[in-house]
Amino acid sequence: MTVPNTNTKVPTPSNPSSLKSRYSIRKLEPKHGPWAAAIIIHSNLFHSPVWPVLYPKNITENVHKSLAAASYLVDHQITSGMSFGVFDDEYVFKRPESEEVGGKLYWDDNEKSVEETQGLEAESLRLAEQMDFPLVSVALSYDSSDPLDFDKMGPLLACLPHFGLIYHILAELDSRDPASWQAKAHNEVLFRNATSTRREYEGEKLMSGLARWLMREADVRGWRGIQIECVHDKVSYTWANPEKPYKGTIVSKFDTKTWTNEEGKKAFEPADQVITKVYVDLKPEA
Repeated sequence: MTVPNTNTKVPTPSNPSSLKSRYSIRKLEPKHGPWAAAIIIHSNLFHSPVWPVLYPKNITENVHKSLAAASYLVDHQITSGMSFGVFDDEYVFKRPESEEVGGKLYWDDNEKSVEETQGLEAESLRLAEQMDFPLVSVALSYDSSDPLDFDKMGPLLACLPHFGLIYHILAELDSRDPASWQAKAHNEVLFRNATSTRREYEGEKLMSGLARWLMREADVRGWRGIQIECVHDKVSYTWANPEKPYKGTIVSKFDTKTWTNEEGKKAFEPADQVITKVYVDLKPEA
């Protein structure tokens, strides 16, 4: 059943969202960077179908390293002005000191992890309790004509070695003529990079509602296309099946269970996930 777009708590009220009334969509600002990074890192390293399978040990240590390493990627996208987040307007702060400043992240790499003694779920919950802020879901983007500096991406790629490999494989499998879709100027093709929702808010349809709102918002702002790499079935489905009149196409994909490198090695074993690159044409009739 299609949920009507009636929530006007968005940057452009003429483009309402389908989210429940307790949620608002806001453009992310630099002050939200650490919160957004924490949501992305926590969601991916603990609950992704890929990363905790590939890197099952010392997750908490990698969480802290990745949080610092992700700052360039997150900040680059927030600076673009096309990165948005879902805020819970009924959020109840866990600590008075958080409420005083509008929200706070309490992660401390000097604290002892319970990962080994109580398990990953307990450690995930411990760190989630320290994410005391109303931002609950994010969709980060940047202008493809203002590309990432991969030297600055180095620290994050060191934390997640398969991250760069995923993008390389998808690029190699993408058979499109670059001239048919790549941007020739600013404000043409948006690159999405980082879709994450806090664990306790899963099931609220925040990812899909934010994604469909963003497609319409980008269209209104003059963008002609959005490209996103998806490491989760639901994300891939949402972007490959946009609302009309938009057209979503899976332009490349591979299965981590069967993909082999030049040496015949299954580099993603034992992960079992189809990873896709999706392009959404926002002006299919143009």
